[in-house]
Amino acid sequence: MSAHGKLVYLIGAGPGDPGLITLKGTECLKKADVVVYDYLSNPRLLSHCRPDAEKIYVGKKGSQHTLEQEEINQLLVEKASAGKVVARLKGGDSFVFGRGGEEALALAEAGIPFEVVPGITAAVAAPAYAGIPVTHRDLTSTFALVTGHEDPTKEESAIDWAKIATGIGTIAFYMGVKNLPRIVERLIKHGRSPDTPAAVIRWGTMPRQQTVVGTLADIVKKVKQAGLTAPAITIVGEVVKLREQLNWFEARPLFGRKIVVTRSRAQASEFVEQLEALGAEAVEMPTIRIADPEDFGPLDKAIDNIESFHWIVFTSVNAVGRFVEQLLQRGRDIRDLKGIKICAIGAATADEVREYHLRVDLVPPKYVAESVVEALQQAGEIKGSRFLLPRADIARSLLPDEIHRLGGKAVEVDVYRTVLEEEADADVIQRLLEGDLDLVTFTSSSTVRNFAHMLGKERLAQIQSKTGFASIGPVTTQTAKELGIPIHIEASKHDIPGLVEAIKRFFSETSLSHG
Repeated sequence: MSAHGKLVYLIGAGPGDPGLITLKGTECLKKADVVVYDYLSNPRLLSHCRPDAEKIYVGKKGSQHTLEQEEINQLLVEKASAGKVVARLKGGDSFVFGRGGEEALALAEAGIPFEVVPGITAAVAAPAYAGIPVTHRDLTSTFALVTGHEDPTKEESAIDWAKIATGIGTIAFYMGVKNLPRIVERLIKHGRSPDTPAAVIRWGTMPRQQTVVGTLADIVKKVKQAGLTAPAITIVGEVVKLREQLNWFEARPLFGRKIVVTRSRAQASEFVEQLEALGAEAVEMPTIRIADPEDFGPLDKAIDNIESFHWIVFTSVNAVGRFVEQLLQRGRDIRDLKGIKICAIGAATADEVREYHLRVDLVPPKYVAESVVEALQQAGEIKGSRFLLPRADIARSLLPDEIHRLGGKAVEVDVYRTVLEEEADADVIQRLLEGDLDLVTFTSSSTVRNFAHMLGKERLAQIQSKTGFASIGPVTTQTAKELGIPIHIEASKHDIPGLVEAIKRFFSETSLSHG
């Protein structure tokens, strides 16, 4: 239970892009004991929650309700009455066709304190991401938000169609795909020109955003041809014409590409962010999990005798963090590394070393063990030197073998294990089998082996004609080939930015598409 006492935050999650939630919204999520969230609130926002927070899904998709609204109201009251801090996370803005007003009234009647945290509503954000400003001084000075799905228990419509049709420059209709023919018919009937531009935007602000543009005369036909379904927002008005010049989001180089990220969940964020910045839909399917070594003994022994080493060779970002963490656990700190040279494989690993205010003495030009050996040999640093290699439990033996062969001594210690993620994501596997995903990415040999294990031989064979595969470098590529997985893209620079650049270049030069 939180020290803050009973309280409910009614948080607008924004329209879909997880970066569009407000700072206050994320702070409230961090405080919450219970998070009650909707279908239209991006599940990635749950990463802001405390690990021990109770997460309750109450999504409504069309006519399918996990809980009825009255039950949701009661749930909020019950959880808060138990002394919990509750975050009610709703797509868009909870007070704009989000039924947040009903929830607030239920809380007020029950004497439960609450705060409203506004969110960016889809009527503004979705058209902005489609290159459509809802107002423009040369085109319109009026803007209306209208529900396209009124309360079905109402005997008469509360919408004054005559005023809406002719008195408002830009109209945004929420939840109106199903009723689009009726909306268009009423607008035209009450005086709006059939030539008025219109756009329907599905999954606005998300990498899977779809936009159909037409006029009131043909938008229903075009939406039907495109197969557009909810959730979508409809924009009617002259401002729609500006999309031709302002369509920034859908013009990005990887827009519409669906790319599977197989890294561990803890490491995936950088890769996901870079892919999404280029417009891709990054689909997380973690195949590995980073775990403690089975035995800290060898690592502890090496740390206790750290002065005996001339070099420490870090082969990954994980190795750096895990080593420093254990160094501190043993009552030591970075001052005890004075005089020891550090080699880092890869720019990201070197950056992680520098985060601890340590100097990197050597970064080999290529991010593989062979390049480490060559660089050390050229510097005359191997013969007679002692090397500490903090690494994963399944690391290649080439580096220590070559150091020994060339007259040095290498001490390998496990600082972490890469273990198979316990459960494969059934939804992602189904999308792979259906050919709905363009590319699967591998950032290490472990991700390849575990991906193959998760799918099994039969399903792995089935997807090979339906999707492409990308590798971070030659070692990972070789592992894939040994398992019968064809690699279509290999990064020339063997790190995440290098892999992203290779993917971007590949899709700019090819028409490969399976989605």
